Amino acid sequence: MGFVQSHYDYSLFTQRVGGDLIVILVYVDDLLVTGNNVKLIYQVRTDLQARFKMKDLGELKFFLGIDFCRSKEGILMNQRKYALELVSEMGLAGSKPVATPLEFNHKLTSVAFDEFMNKGEASTDVQLEDPGSYQKLVGRLLYLTMTRPDIAFVVQVLSQHMHAPKQSHLEAAIRVVKHIKGTAGLGMFMPAKGNKELVVYCDSDWCLCVETRKSITGYIVKFGEAVISWKSKKQSIVSRSSAESEFRNMAATVAEVTWLVGLFGELGIAVTNPVQLFYDSKAAIQIATHPIFHERTKHFDIDCHFVREKIQSGQIQTQHIGTKEQPADLLTTSLCKPQHEYLISKLGMKNLFHPLA
Repeated sequence: MGFVQSHYDYSLFTQRVGGDLIVILVYVDDLLVTGNNVKLIYQVRTDLQARFKMKDLGELKFFLGIDFCRSKEGILMNQRKYALELVSEMGLAGSKPVATPLEFNHKLTSVAFDEFMNKGEASTDVQLEDPGSYQKLVGRLLYLTMTRPDIAFVVQVLSQHMHAPKQSHLEAAIRVVKHIKGTAGLGMFMPAKGNKELVVYCDSDWCLCVETRKSITGYIVKFGEAVISWKSKKQSIVSRSSAESEFRNMAATVAEVTWLVGLFGELGIAVTNPVQLFYDSKAAIQIATHPIFHERTKHFDIDCHFVREKIQSGQIQTQHIGTKEQPADLLTTSLCKPQHEYLISKLGMKNLFHPLA
């Protein structure tokens, strides 16, 4: 059929006919066909039906558990149906919603850590006899993060305790479901109008894990006004300073941007350079732009060289942003209600039952 497999995403196939572009996205036995020429889209559908037994579901409204709601202002992607099913399955339909997915400054620890800290004293926060229900719940919450970056941080924290969950872990997971009950219609909004600029926000929380003292990486990538990529993840290496953890995060973020720019190139989208990368750490920005901190940075110099190379080539430009204005803070720590809701608004997330205009 003349389609070419993407070098950046093997489930993506493209075909160019003159100045037109047709794209097929494949996930197991589900296909999404789109492009900038309606007649060609219909022709591709006809060709596929001639080769395979398939069912045409028409215009995109539902795909892989995600609802797509259209308006003249743009497209809202949400998992409201999935979220409400989860609330019902957990028997929380009559529960009172909570304002945030995780209590402010709340820390979750393992059984082994508690036993060490308590010196053998009995604890009421016991390990669950059957971890299966907890594992299933966290797995379902993980699927919900596809359209809910606002719960990504707490879900990655909960996922660290899958093998030996405690009662407090289960209670924290149930709290997330209660939060979802009050925000089931919340999702990612893709505005109909916008520019071709990639804007990136990254943040880290140094030594957040009280057990390992490993830091948390968090980043958010926006294309125009639409959030298209995000991550909340515990770093694999212990950082000796906040600047080190922040710079490791910056390197991971720049790698994601590099991948996205390549993917966009295959789709014929020319990204405006340099990509603006916003960080609330002046130390990390100084290390990135001035190669003079050898003693402080020689143990993570590969990350330093990688980021500096992208800056010197004009692909990346670092900018400072205040902590209170940093949306990536959502992905690295638990926040109080006012700040949590403020940063959600900065992401451009919308509620299905609120006016989109």
